Amino acid sequence: MKKGNKLFVVSALLTSLVFAGCSSQQPTAEGGGTNAGGGDKKIVIGFSQVTSESPFYTALVDGAKAEAQKQGAELVVMDAQNDIEKQNADVQDLITKGIDVLILNPTNPTAVVPALNAAKQANIQVVTVDRPTEEKVAAFVGRDNKEMGRIAGKQAVALLGGEGKATGKVIELQGDAGGKVMMDRHDGFHEIVGKESGVKIVEGPYADYVRAKAVKAFQDLLQANPDVNLVYAHNDDMALGALQVLEQAKMLDKVKIVGIDGLSEAVKAIVDGKYSATVFNDPTKLGSIVVDTALKVAKGEQVPEYVDGGTGLIDASNAKDVYNEKDVFAQMK
Repeated sequence: MKKGNKLFVVSALLTSLVFAGCSSQQPTAEGGGTNAGGGDKKIVIGFSQVTSESPFYTALVDGAKAEAQKQGAELVVMDAQNDIEKQNADVQDLITKGIDVLILNPTNPTAVVPALNAAKQANIQVVTVDRPTEEKVAAFVGRDNKEMGRIAGKQAVALLGGEGKATGKVIELQGDAGGKVMMDRHDGFHEIVGKESGVKIVEGPYADYVRAKAVKAFQDLLQANPDVNLVYAHNDDMALGALQVLEQAKMLDKVKIVGIDGLSEAVKAIVDGKYSATVFNDPTKLGSIVVDTALKVAKGEQVPEYVDGGTGLIDASNAKDVYNEKDVFAQMK
């Protein structure tokens, strides 16, 4: 064979070996993918949160993040900062990012319609959390605030002497004017306590669930009603404001306090004998449930239109069991 022909054969053989090597490695790169579950696409959940300034909503997001990580999903959270226009824009941004399902905690139940319409046009299912919308969505994950009011009411009646025998004066510290949560917690409480002819309820001004506002309001209420026997507040933060005023007035041993939300500070006060009861509203569990529900919706599974996050009473009988100083809110077992 001539020298030129030998060189041509050697070159051809080397080229063949190189291509053969590449072909033998290609299936490993494609078939040995890094995604869990045999290369399934990771589900991306968008979460438009009403605000990040509330400890309740911070804990809700933390619970959502933990559940998303547990189930191998990606969670993209945006803070509306209590601004409905920002929330509508945030939802559009989430859709542009390529989410598979949307979790929405609406700033306003009616003004959030543009966000819902944008999701509908993009064929993205919506799951609302904590606050419902007036428009129909795949599911609403929340709690029955009227039932929370009833639970608080039953405890108040028991503390004032029992059903049919209860007597005394109750000061009610209310949340936000016209808010659905406020109305439900008000109506549920009145549904139970209103049956007791011996109990008078003094409805205080709206303190917007803020402790500082509740302190100011309760100082005036206490001055006008020094014979108060029980304080009922629509959340624990306001109830703790009343506790502060009662301590300063040296009346804490004469007045019972009932709140809602299961704030750990309130649970500790129950353990210490300064506070009578609160009602579970565990945001961490709610965050976990809403992510689990959203993932089911994204996978095409059937879910109820209303998913109840559950609730219950915390009093001296179980406060020590549910209290954890590391938790902002008591967690339901």
